[in-house]
Amino acid sequence: MSESAKNEKIPGDIVKLSFEEALAALEEIVSRLEGGAVSLEESIDIYTRGTHLRRHCEEKLRLAQERIDKIVPGPDGGIATEPADIA
Repeated sequence: MSESAKNEKIPGDIVKLSFEEALAALEEIVSRLEGGAVSLEESIDIYTRGTHLRRHCEEKLRLAQERIDKIVPGPDGGIATEPADIA
């Protein structure tokens, strides 16, 4: 991804989407592009939207990963938590 694409702000309508809604919209875009029934101009527009949706989904997943804790045995035999390594 180019540096300008990384720095481009995600549109507000996409930011409001849940992960599931964004993923469904992204899947629809992929289907339309693979189907080849869209003009070049429309392909560019929906590809750009797809890029924003992908970045939004990645951010939602990153935030979810930060919230997940793994329960582990503590040094004193008790229970402790640590960030899960799910990457």
